[in-house]
Amino acid sequence: MPRLLTPPEIDWREDGTPVARAHDDVYFTAGDGLAESRAVFLTGCGLPDAWQGREVFTVAETGFGTGLNFLALWQMWETHRPSPTARLHFVSFEAFPLLPEDAVRALDSWPELEELAALMIARWPGPAKGVRRMVWPDSGVSLTLHHGDIRETLPAARFRADAWFLDGFSPAKNEEMWGDWIYPQLSAHSAPGSRLGTFTVAGAVRRGLAEAGFDVSRQPGHGRKRERLEATLATPLPLPSDPYASSPATPGLRRVAIIGAGIAGAGAARALVDAGADVTVFERAENPASGASGNPLALLMPRLDAADTVQARLLVDAYIAARDTYRGLPGVTETDVRQVPKDQTETDRFTKLLADPPLPLEDLEALRGGLLHKQALILRPAELIPALLAGATLRLGESVKVDLESRAVNGEVFDAIILATAMATMDQLPWLGLEARLGQVEWIGDAAMAEPDAVTSGTYALADGPDRLWGATFKRFGGGVPETSERARVENAEGLENLSPWWVRDTREHEIVSRAALRATTADRLPLIGAVPDHDAALALFDGVRKGRPADADAPVIPGIYMVNGFGARGFTWGPWAGGILAAQLLGGPAPAEAAALAAVSPMRLILRALKRGEA
Repeated sequence: MPRLLTPPEIDWREDGTPVARAHDDVYFTAGDGLAESRAVFLTGCGLPDAWQGREVFTVAETGFGTGLNFLALWQMWETHRPSPTARLHFVSFEAFPLLPEDAVRALDSWPELEELAALMIARWPGPAKGVRRMVWPDSGVSLTLHHGDIRETLPAARFRADAWFLDGFSPAKNEEMWGDWIYPQLSAHSAPGSRLGTFTVAGAVRRGLAEAGFDVSRQPGHGRKRERLEATLATPLPLPSDPYASSPATPGLRRVAIIGAGIAGAGAARALVDAGADVTVFERAENPASGASGNPLALLMPRLDAADTVQARLLVDAYIAARDTYRGLPGVTETDVRQVPKDQTETDRFTKLLADPPLPLEDLEALRGGLLHKQALILRPAELIPALLAGATLRLGESVKVDLESRAVNGEVFDAIILATAMATMDQLPWLGLEARLGQVEWIGDAAMAEPDAVTSGTYALADGPDRLWGATFKRFGGGVPETSERARVENAEGLENLSPWWVRDTREHEIVSRAALRATTADRLPLIGAVPDHDAALALFDGVRKGRPADADAPVIPGIYMVNGFGARGFTWGPWAGGILAAQLLGGPAPAEAAALAAVSPMRLILRALKRGEA
């Protein structure tokens, strides 16, 4: 399946009703779609009564379409939110995402939804496959969209719904989605007592739901439809084992300490504050972004692979999450990035990549054998990171003592502690095996004013206003105090000459400032995001993995201790996506990533991998 999804071809009836040509079915009933959504789905799931007294409530839907069901639910939440701190999560699945202009046209019939619809359309995602998370903190609402074939994306999703909107065209016209496979998946992704509403009373649907453990009842229909279905999960399936420790904490961990105010800690803080957590950030330096995150400029651009692998997908998801988070914040400037191939191997990789691109034309196109990344960002960390930390309590410039066993920081106990401490994490968790890489960049800050510009080919060069920055090295660090070196400066200068940006002359006419910092890196170049395992207990529990047995138990963890680490040279790419994963794990709600991605970044992977290889 191509990595870019195809928008549906829409036929418009005279009354404004959109019809999906491929399925020959309407997205909603003509002139009555909103009332039908309220009757079939909201009433069918017992809302708003079902969420009274709840701090976290999750609704899932099969078939996002125009977003009408989501807007109807959001509107009800605005009026009946159970408490000022309560959070509503909406999860939906879509294989044929509408163009935003088609969604606008479809929703124009309901002026009462205009304000909420505008907020949704402003965040409308492109056609790239993957998981998209949108959050509206003031409303306490999040939307998690899984783009792709629901037969693949639903089994891979990680959430448990309190209510289901079973939608997605009629069973007779969309047999693949309504096949027998879906009903056990609905049950597996439902909390005990979950309610379900749907417009169809087809016998196959009733039988499928009943066989999956739902009590099913016919109810009076809406409009011209005589009946509809309601269902309640009476016999939930047992929870699967969690060997990667990616399940949400129960109850939610709301009072959180984050150790470290670089991009890892700031990304976590932003997501947790937006999710309603009480966050305190501890940083021994006097200012945020004092370590590897503190270069004068940084570049956010995608790392794209030709193959459609788990790593390739999560890199795209992380890039889109970062770009969406940073836009509109201080210290953020949009730019195009010219990526020039380093050699023939990379030229061939670019050719394969463009044959099945993971990003649409508005983001990516061919450029004389290379790539042009549009809508990339030049970042000023000194401005951006404080903006990400807004809403958190900052404790800067003081020594930090962490007691993992008691979940205490400087004697103060928290519900959870997140270690965003890069290489310093090895002092408490040496089994992580993090490797320090020394990265040096060169910078001048008084050149002639220039428009934003970026070019890369292994190394990179940035221009923004009077600033020029180029580099960066990525060398193994042997220990001691990280320092700049003439050798690294020469290497960066040679890289700049090869790139040949138009402003290279400026480097000879202005004083160059070098800056070096350590980047914590894992062996597989993927970050470490999630609960911290109890290393010794995990080795004992999963000892059978050495002999080829499956890891089929819940991973033992240090209660309330999490980490976000191993970002390497891509800290500004990983930060917001990692924060979203941590917010889901600490506070509950759907994960903004597929199961394979959660496993790929889980700290537990290091232990299981070592056991499989006989290295533990």
